[in-house]
Amino acid sequence: MKKLRGYAVLILMILSAGAVVLSGCGAGGRQGTDTSSITVGVANDIDSMDPNKTVSAGTRELLFNVYEGLVKPDSDGNLVPAVASAYTVNEDASIYTFTLRDGVTFHDGTPVTADDVVYSIERCADASSGNPLAPAFSSIASVEAADEKTVVITLHEGDSEFLSYLTTAVVPKNGSDYENHPIGTGPYRFVSRTPGDNIVLEKYDGYWGDGTNGGNPAQIASVTVKIVTNADTIVTNLKGGSIDLFLHLNSTQASQLGDGFTVAEGTMNLVQALYLNNAEKPFDDVRVRQALCFAMERTQIMEAVSDGGGTALGSSVYPAYRKYFMPSLADAYPTDTEKAKQLLSEAGYPDGFRFTITVPSNYRQHVDTATVLKEEFKKIGVTADIEQVEWETWLSDVYQNRSFSATVIGVDAGTLSATALLGRFESSAENNFINYSNADYDKTYAEALAETDDEAKTALFMRCEEILSEDAANVYIQDLPDFVGYSSRFTGYRFYPLYVCDLTMIRPAGDAAAQ
Repeated sequence: MKKLRGYAVLILMILSAGAVVLSGCGAGGRQGTDTSSITVGVANDIDSMDPNKTVSAGTRELLFNVYEGLVKPDSDGNLVPAVASAYTVNEDASIYTFTLRDGVTFHDGTPVTADDVVYSIERCADASSGNPLAPAFSSIASVEAADEKTVVITLHEGDSEFLSYLTTAVVPKNGSDYENHPIGTGPYRFVSRTPGDNIVLEKYDGYWGDGTNGGNPAQIASVTVKIVTNADTIVTNLKGGSIDLFLHLNSTQASQLGDGFTVAEGTMNLVQALYLNNAEKPFDDVRVRQALCFAMERTQIMEAVSDGGGTALGSSVYPAYRKYFMPSLADAYPTDTEKAKQLLSEAGYPDGFRFTITVPSNYRQHVDTATVLKEEFKKIGVTADIEQVEWETWLSDVYQNRSFSATVIGVDAGTLSATALLGRFESSAENNFINYSNADYDKTYAEALAETDDEAKTALFMRCEEILSEDAANVYIQDLPDFVGYSSRFTGYRFYPLYVCDLTMIRPAGDAAAQ
């Protein structure tokens, strides 16, 4: 515990300036009783209002309220009909037939047609569009409007997980410039955006959902999403009332709120890891990657960063994935500094090496994790320099251009399909930002995609997880605990098993529907 206290003190020293400011704030929040509008704070700006250009999990969790697909996840993670009222899948999962729901309109009031759906899917499948989901739609042989209410999607080969990709946004065929004029079918419609500052949404009165038919209508008339990139001002903003609700607090921030606030606790539903650029020395050597895994003390990190909360991970699947999750993989690399030093020596680094961990500065949990890792790697002669960058820089340099050595981040999934998390490690995947390449993995992953028997398919995907672990593709850490703090004037926030903020769940406190 003495070492643990040292890590905690190190983090507290880094946070000390912000902590002094926060300690002087009183409890409470915005004065008054108006609950017709709410201001929601987030740590990073929307990267794109065009659903086909979005790469940030923080963007997707908010656009969940603006756009809908043929199906969408419910609060249990199940895929339920949305723009479609029903669907059928043939025996080998190669033909998906959808019946469109009556009464669904876009935010401009025009009815959704089968042609709109065909256009939306073809737009999403366009590899030249830069859509990160485009590779998943390469399996489509054809998408056709059988009539005004029926859409038939035929695949080249059967794929029982293909339904999970049909959460992709349905947009109007005659629409344009979705970046500045987004039009969806969700319970909230876009009003305005000031980049770097805020996004304004308002309740869509023409929404098809009534709370009993699979769609939940908005309860708050207007939502302002406020971007707060300085983590040290979050609690100040909440207590001062400029923000009513903040997504993704850490445990320290949550504990500082006090009276007048509700703190909801869940999990982030992501894979936090030290992601390594497998194409760059020294991380192109599996022995070096394994050495870092043996040097890490995961329990110490979880205690120092999240007060012991969260779930230990040993590969790229988190607990909400249920049948795919393999908790035993977290034990694959027990802390062993001598083993780590031996592996480094075998790889040609007997005196260690120096590298840089690039971290988005607006995510305190990831910065703190990098801080602890830096101290732990010193034990094996490895020096880690921490470079904090703005979120937009991280997206551009690390994720898109792959110009980095290592980074601490959390990777999420849009749906609870194994392909959503494991597909990014296929050698040619567009979103394989760590440049992972393993012929055995590619072969096993391809076999999993082609397999139609669910039990056999699951076993193959689990084998993919084992390969990632054996190959030490990354230094896997945890699925972080998540805290959402909000004024007690509101109620109803609900966690999903995905990275989703369902604004329709938030209601004025005392609303009978929320009890």
